[in-house]
Amino acid sequence: MISLNYRSFICGIKGLKLLNKEKKFLKKYRPWGIILFSRNIKTIKQTQKLTKSIRTLFKNNNYPILIDEEGGRVSRLKNFIDSSIFTAKYFGDMFIKNPKKYKIYFNVYVKQISYLLKLLGININTIPVLDLRRNSAHNINADRSYSNNEKVVSKIGDICISTFHKNKIATIIKHIPGHGLAKVDSHKKIPIINNNLKYLIKNDFQTFMNKKSIFAMTGHLLFKKLDKNNTVTHSRKIIKLIRKKIKFKNIIITDDLSMKALKYSIEENTRKSFDAGCNLALHCNGKFKEMIIVAKNSPKIDKFISKKTSQFINIIS
Repeated sequence: MISLNYRSFICGIKGLKLLNKEKKFLKKYRPWGIILFSRNIKTIKQTQKLTKSIRTLFKNNNYPILIDEEGGRVSRLKNFIDSSIFTAKYFGDMFIKNPKKYKIYFNVYVKQISYLLKLLGININTIPVLDLRRNSAHNINADRSYSNNEKVVSKIGDICISTFHKNKIATIIKHIPGHGLAKVDSHKKIPIINNNLKYLIKNDFQTFMNKKSIFAMTGHLLFKKLDKNNTVTHSRKIIKLIRKKIKFKNIIITDDLSMKALKYSIEENTRKSFDAGCNLALHCNGKFKEMIIVAKNSPKIDKFISKKTSQFINIIS
């Protein structure tokens, strides 16, 4: 069990090193973790210095530092590697055409990405994306999805999680319970989905079943027939469904609270996420005033988060 004096949120930072006001903020509010973006990463040495300064501040060598390194369009490590061809679709297509080749390529890919992440001081990667691909959906997913077949997505998801774990990097499955039907970009609008529970359980929710990732990230989606008033992140009904039907028993992290799909103020977006049953609130943009609001409205971590964080430490150690 880890110390309970952290707060239940993850935040971004502004630039290539910690500002003095950020250091004071981190010492005062003690977020559970920090997420890095391209704006924080210029050279290997600079990034190492940044992650070391974060861990020194918390006196914690295992402090959670996250990144979105999916490959393809979503790559924060472009200054060091070109992973533009290594999309989820690339690996999904290979898995179907030539499983032996897929196994070799994917192992090498994960090993190299994990090596680079550990070198930089990063211990959590926000993959795999387990959303089903659909031609009718918004292209925000497209090549970020392994397949339009739920069994293929689920199987590659299992392989991805276990391979990263073997390489001592933790994973975050996303966007639970499934973003594949979204016809708009949730960064800008609320995707509204009208399919019924029976269909969703058989298709979109299926890919998230029985996953061994310690973390899952919500999608900011409105499933009208499940909860007509609240997005997943703010829905007690759907968080309960994730626990009971999808059987995800580990830490649920919100997607970024500053996305436009959430229609309330940052304060209310934060509070409603915890009220719904999310465990950790994620805030990405590094805007200091917003970070303070998220921090003030995030409770201290509880025994559940502490216990699961210990399991995360076992993976990365």
